[in-house]
Amino acid sequence: MIWLSLAGCAVGFLLLYYGAEWLVKGSSSLARSLGITPVVIGLTVVAFGTSAPEFVVSLVSSVKGNSMIAVGNVIGSNICNIALVLGLSALFNPITCQRSVIMRDIPLMLAISLYLLVLSANSQLGRLEGASLFAGIILYTLYNYRASRQVRGNPADAIGTESTAELEEIGFVASRGKQLVLIGVGITGVVCGAEFVVSSAVKIMHALGVNEKFIGLTIVAFGTSLPELATSVVAAMRKEMDISIGNLVGSNVFNILSVLGAAALVRPIPIPGGFFDSGLWIDYLVMMFTSLLPWFAMRKTCTVTRRDGIILLTCYVGYVVFLVWKI
Repeated sequence: MIWLSLAGCAVGFLLLYYGAEWLVKGSSSLARSLGITPVVIGLTVVAFGTSAPEFVVSLVSSVKGNSMIAVGNVIGSNICNIALVLGLSALFNPITCQRSVIMRDIPLMLAISLYLLVLSANSQLGRLEGASLFAGIILYTLYNYRASRQVRGNPADAIGTESTAELEEIGFVASRGKQLVLIGVGITGVVCGAEFVVSSAVKIMHALGVNEKFIGLTIVAFGTSLPELATSVVAAMRKEMDISIGNLVGSNVFNILSVLGAAALVRPIPIPGGFFDSGLWIDYLVMMFTSLLPWFAMRKTCTVTRRDGIILLTCYVGYVVFLVWKI
C-alpha cells in the first residue's frame, strides 16, 4: 500500500512540474501577445488558477460547516505562499520585480489582509462581509488589467520590443489557441498534481502512525500551496520573475477576496471559540508579518535575494514549529 502511495506522490510531482511549465509558457506568451505586462497575468490568470485548491477546500468546508478549516486554509496558505514559496523561489533565482509591485500590489495585499482582520474581529464572517470581499476581487481584476497595459494600440508591438533570441529562450508561443490550451492544461496539471501529492502523503503519514491534527496543520496546508510553489519556482528558473512574484501576491489576494468571500456568501463563517480566545488572531498577524517581509526586502532594489529567501524560509520553519508546539 505504501508503495502505491509513493508512486502517487511521484505522479503528482510530475504533473506539478510539467503543469507549471505549460502554465508559465502559455501565460507569458499570452501576456506578450496581448501587450500586457507578465506581472498582470501572474496577478490574475495564473494566481486564480493556482488558487483553485484553496477555493475548493474552503468552499466545501463552509458548506459542511467546518468553519475553522475554511478560514485556516486561507490563512495558512497565504503564510506558506510568501514564507515558503517565495523563499524557495528566491533560492533558485533571486526574484526581481517591477516597482509597481512594491508601490501598489504588496501594500494592497496588506490592506486587504488588514480588512479581513477587522471583519473577523467579531468572530464571524457573514454574507454581507462575504459580498464585500467578493466584490473586491472583481474590482481588483479590472484595476490590474487597466493599470498594467504595456502597449496601447497594436499588441504585436509588445512582442517587437524583444529579440527573436529572447522570445525563443522563453519558449514564446504565437498561436492564441495554443496559449489558452497551455494555460488550461497547465492549471489542470498543477491542481491535479497537488491532489495526488496531498492524498498520497496523507496515506503515507497514516501508515507511519502520524496523527491527523499534525497532518492537517502541515501536509494539507502545504498541499493547497503546491500549485503556487511549482509555478513560482518554475517561473523563477525560466527567469519570468514578474509571473513568479505576481502569482504569489495575486494568489494571496484571491484567497482572501474570492475564496473567503465566496465561502461566506454560501454560508456565514463563525469562528468557534472566538477570534481572540481561539488564538486565530496570532495566525492573522503572522500572515501580515510574512506579507510585509518582501516589501522590506524589495523596497530599495526591487529584488528578493537568496539571503532574503533564507530569512523567509526560517520564518516558515519557525511558524510550523510554533504550530506543532501548540498541539
